Amino acid sequence: MKRNVILTLLLSVILFQAPAQQMLTLEEALATTLSNNFNILLAKNDHKIDSENTSAGSAGMLPAVTGSFSRSNSIQNSRQVRADGQVQQISNAKNDNMSYGVNLNWTVFDGFGMFARRDRFKEIQRQGEAEIKFEVISQLSEVIATYYSLVQQKRLLNALDTTITLSQYRVTLAENRLEIGKGSKLDLLNAKVDLNTDQTNLLRQRESFQNTKTYLNQLMTRDLGIDFQVEDEMKLDTDLKLGDLIQIADQQNPQIQLALINKRVAELNLKSIKAERYPKIGLNTGYNWNESHSSLGFSTENKNKGLNYGVTASVNIFNGFLQNRNERIAKFQVQNTELQIQQQKQNIQAQVRTLFQTYITNIELAQVEKKNEELAKENLTITMDKFRIGTITTLEVRTAQLNYINAMTRSYTAQYDAKVSEIRLKELTGETY
Repeated sequence: MKRNVILTLLLSVILFQAPAQQMLTLEEALATTLSNNFNILLAKNDHKIDSENTSAGSAGMLPAVTGSFSRSNSIQNSRQVRADGQVQQISNAKNDNMSYGVNLNWTVFDGFGMFARRDRFKEIQRQGEAEIKFEVISQLSEVIATYYSLVQQKRLLNALDTTITLSQYRVTLAENRLEIGKGSKLDLLNAKVDLNTDQTNLLRQRESFQNTKTYLNQLMTRDLGIDFQVEDEMKLDTDLKLGDLIQIADQQNPQIQLALINKRVAELNLKSIKAERYPKIGLNTGYNWNESHSSLGFSTENKNKGLNYGVTASVNIFNGFLQNRNERIAKFQVQNTELQIQQQKQNIQAQVRTLFQTYITNIELAQVEKKNEELAKENLTITMDKFRIGTITTLEVRTAQLNYINAMTRSYTAQYDAKVSEIRLKELTGETY
């Protein structure tokens, strides 16, 4: 009974207790990232810009109404000779002219090009939505992976704390044995060296832990100095199926969706270019005022106002074969987008297959390493029992210690690697969290 109590204390005591810190859950980290992350906010603003461009006016479907005003004045020395020989001459003759009006120009037909432009703007808007989804999934996946990296490192810190507790116990026991003449100074020195090594490893792990916290704060776009604690649990989804993942990725992956939209944009661009073959018809009208005064001439004052209206039409007859060239280039661009879709689908499927194999391997490794951890813990318990009564050497104790910490490290790393594989697979399928 006494032996079990001692071992329980040794394996559970943590020397470096952190001050009380706010617990940050994964859900809170994701919500903060959605609200604050710079990349997500930039993508949303880009989408707003695309939405502003999606209008009938941007496509050229609405008339343009302009107002104009002009006034000019002059002072001149003038001399006029009339047809009957009469000469009129005046110095410092003052002349002025003023005109103003409102005019409307409206292209009512351009070969359906305006409709193609409107549809293209709508597709660009959809493109912005897909880019937001891609950015959201990418950033949230990175947050989740970073959060579980902290969970893994927290476990490693606890394991290192336990190792230090055992090493300190060894130092204390070696000192006591040396005082009563049952131990050697060499055993004491070895125990102290091992303790210093363990403390060095703990300091380096703490450094990595704090740096990862800073990175998570950066992803969440908040004060980088905020300290927090993370949860201890790391649940693995062991039910992922390769066939389902490939099918979902083919339908939902944001990069594939962007490639499909790019094809539609290229098709609409071709339609706009073909519209150049058709005539353009425009209507124009306006109401204008004009008033002028002259010190010399047949009339000294002239005023007019009224409505003007008309229609214009033009058609491209020949422009040096540029029309044919532009259409051929646009068709090649459509073909390129079709190839890019096939390429993107194959790339995503290859990534899914590769990651799934890694995922399966990591799941199996996590199970194996968990058993190794239990065996190493049992071995350490027996070793510490024998060391306490002096039947084994300090070298055997250190070996058992290292086996235990290495088994825990491999077990935690395998669980984390399996979790990262799961996260990346869900990212490829376009799954939102």
